[in-house]
Amino acid sequence: MTTSIVCLIERLKMKIAIASGKGGTGKTTVATNLAKYLSENRKVVLVDLDVEEPNSGLFLNGSLMNQKEMFKKIPNWESENCTLCGKCQSVCNFNAIMKLGENIMVFPELCHSCYACSELCPTQSLPMIPMKMGMLTEYKVEQLGFVGSKLDIGQEQAVPLIAQTLDYVDEMYSDDYLKLYDAPPGTSCPVIEATKDADFIFLVTEPTPFGLHDMKLAVETMRELKKPMAVIINRYGIGDAEVEAYCKVEGIDIIANFPNQRYIAELYSQGKLIYPHVPEFKAELLKAADYCKHLVKEN
Repeated sequence: MTTSIVCLIERLKMKIAIASGKGGTGKTTVATNLAKYLSENRKVVLVDLDVEEPNSGLFLNGSLMNQKEMFKKIPNWESENCTLCGKCQSVCNFNAIMKLGENIMVFPELCHSCYACSELCPTQSLPMIPMKMGMLTEYKVEQLGFVGSKLDIGQEQAVPLIAQTLDYVDEMYSDDYLKLYDAPPGTSCPVIEATKDADFIFLVTEPTPFGLHDMKLAVETMRELKKPMAVIINRYGIGDAEVEAYCKVEGIDIIANFPNQRYIAELYSQGKLIYPHVPEFKAELLKAADYCKHLVKEN
């Protein structure tokens, strides 16, 4: 291992989110391989925040350390003292509670647990009660820690579960862990929640028109959040050079180009990590790790 990588491993204390403008670009491939590689020489925790469709754990065989149900709070209407004033409906910005005739209806899937209806109810007729929304699982894979959460079927909101998962990681893993976040795809609210506290963003894309289009959206989103970022191109060689041209104009570093190989797809389909088997892939992974060294120096 090169001196620069050893230096990185000894000094790196950051939160890095690995995101993408669209699904299927190789975000989880990069996250799992980078996390496992870095964990060979220091403490790393990988956090799967794609709670609607988590799959990082498929590539990591570890020992189960913890499993817990995750809850959010929703209002529960108690009719005894309710005067049906309708204030709860008027203060809810999410249409999660409605006054219909002589009844108050609560729609748990729409509730954002903001407590407005409960706190502002003049008769305290809407106490908040817990509702299960998903499951958090924690594994240990040699020196690598892995935490992932999954929404229950029928649950519509990913943000509360992402927020609670991040709180769990901050509580259980000290600052001497490098924290890698496998973020949800896209640019919607779950991505904002997963990346808002990250120190740096790796945007994974593919060299195709669709990849470029959605990467532009991701770049705009990260700039709104004032997040420093760099780009990783996966399946390099299948498309054109438009992603590289865009990054050059926008002044965004491209830190690695992972090759497009059938063998890589075969390994992925078997749930195997790539870098132990494909030297070309590992060479690009080293570039991504080396880039982190420069991030530490700049910070």
